[in-house]
Amino acid sequence: MNDVLERLTELLEARKSADPKQSYVASLHRAGLNRILQKVGEESTEVVLAARDAAAGGERSALVEEVADLWFHSMVLLSHLELDAGAVTDCLARRFGVSGLDEKAARKQRDE
Repeated sequence: MNDVLERLTELLEARKSADPKQSYVASLHRAGLNRILQKVGEESTEVVLAARDAAAGGERSALVEEVADLWFHSMVLLSHLELDAGAVTDCLARRFGVSGLDEKAARKQRDE
């Protein structure tokens, strides 16, 4: 699985400086952070709607497609902020063996 994320990370980095008329990723970077955030928000909403539809007997493949779109746009966001999927997978790896409730409580404590 990580191979796909690594390849996509490399592709996104390469496309950052491409011609925005030739690359969707470059056009997002050119449009700036607010446009990328808008896309992440739109895709998040589409995931929620597709999940609701899948739970009601709708196409599960539509949910997979929407999650893929959300992951993609989230990775564009990370790239725009000079981060990559490796930072996220490292964070997830650190959480293995830690109760979700404990991890959430620790984060809340740090934020106070």
